[in-house]
Formats: sequence, structure tokens, C-alpha cells
Amino acid sequence: MASSCRRPEHMAPPEIVSMVFLFFKTDESYSRMIEIQSQMSERAVELLNLPEDQPCFLLDVGCGSGLSGDYLSEEGHFWVGVDISTAMLDVALDREVEGDLVLGDMGEGLPFRPGTFDEITIDGLVKTDISALQWLCNADKKTHSPPKRLYTFFSTLYSSLSRGARAVFQLYPENSEQLELITSQAMKAGFSGGMVVDYPNSTKAKKFFLCLFAGFSGTLPKGLVSETVDRDVPNQVQFTGQRSRFKNMKGKSAKKGKDWVLEKKERRRRQGREVRADTKYTARQRRPHF
Repeated sequence: MASSCRRPEHMAPPEIVSMVFLFFKTDESYSRMIEIQSQMSERAVELLNLPEDQPCFLLDVGCGSGLSGDYLSEEGHFWVGVDISTAMLDVALDREVEGDLVLGDMGEGLPFRPGTFDEITIDGLVKTDISALQWLCNADKKTHSPPKRLYTFFSTLYSSLSRGARAVFQLYPENSEQLELITSQAMKAGFSGGMVVDYPNSTKAKKFFLCLFAGFSGTLPKGLVSETVDRDVPNQVQFTGQRSRFKNMKGKSAKKGKDWVLEKKERRRRQGREVRADTKYTARQRRPHF
């Protein structure tokens, strides 16, 4: 799993890390972040399995400057973003994102009425390669208790969702103990679900998604795999009423860019869109906003 070396949540509270990024960001780094966030948002929406041609009301926790929200808006959905960083939310306001924005600490619970949202997308703090969820595993103050903050978040999240909805978290677990802590608190709050791993045999392209179901026991989506698949490496770990330890998975590196192109084509095929064999898809380019 991901190394603890230089992980942002070990350096400072999320609102401080956000301000440091905004101070030192460059046009190149921000353009790259737009591309990455768009790709991850597309995959998260696919895992939510939203109804076709029907706008949904979504929640983006750890929304940052609203890059993921841009993708949700383009897909015709309505959304609300929550973030702990006033600096990031100010950037989102300057960019005139279409979603509504809320300042809040997810570890203190979500301030929404029961059944408010159809689905939840949990995206990483803008700039970092770490999921917003993992900040709750770190005690930034003496009064912070990671298990308690995780349970508070998951319980209010469960209440905010309509029954039958899903939540998707993109994360990079520090170790199996951290993942067990997260999943145990999610189960305690009432969720079922499990982990979906894209490209489990690749050390570079591998992505972890925690897929949760509210009020029902759904079938986990399949993780994406590259052409050179290690059949012995699982790409799903499901939990329902009991804990399931997620063990470390290792594999070969994927060629840069190849897995993403194959993933994009496969998604479009599943969506019923025409895909030519000689077509190479590239990420949509957006003009950076500051």
C-alpha cells in the first residue's frame, strides 16, 4: 500500500496544506491536477452507478476548489461541496463553480437533513494524492479521536443519504490497519460495501475505491484491469457484517498512459458509445482558473 513517507496528513492539518499548495502552485501543476481530478471523478461517478439520463443531487466531500464539481456539472448533475479550507472554497467561488459550497469539518459531522442526497462522492483534497477521508485517521488536536471522528462522519453521512444510495471514496490506505479502522467505523454506522481496486497488479496505476451502500447490500462493481493481469491478485474486497482485513497487494508497473486509455475506452463501451479500434482518447482540456 501507499508509503507513509511525506504523506500530507502527517505534515499539517488539511487547511494548512491547502494554503501551502495555493501559495506554491504553478500553471503546470494546476493543469495536471485538473486532468487527474477529471479522470478520478469520471471513475467515481461510474462506480456510483447513477441512472442514465437523469440528473442527481450529489455531495462532494473534500471538494477543494471544485474541480470534481466541474465534471459533475458537465454530466448534468447538481451538487453541494463541503471543505474545511476557506482558502480552497474562496478559489471555488472565484472560479464561479455551479455547485453550492459549505465550510465544515467532516470529522464533526455533516450538517444536512436525513435523506438529502442521492449519492455521495468523496474526492481527494485538491493538490494532494490523499483522500479527504484519511485526514480523519490523523489526530491534529489533542481532542481528536480518529475512531470517534470517523464514526461521527459516517453516521451523519448515512443519515444524509437516501436509502438505496451509494457513497464512493477514493483513497490510498497507509496500511491494512488504517483500512480496517475506516471500514469498521463505516459498518458500525450502518453501511455495507467493500473495496474496489483498479489495476491491482500495477504499482503506479493502482487505485483504491471504498464503495459503500446505504440501507441495502449491493454488488460491488468490478475493478479495472490492464491487458497483463495477474489472476492471483484480487480487485475486490467486500465486507458486510464482519471485518475483512485488506492485505497488501503488489505487482508490476503499468506503462505510462496505456492503462488510462484502455480504461477510457472500456468505460465508453459500457456506456454504449462508439469506440473505434484505432482511436486514442485523451483527457479533455480545461483552461486553468485561478
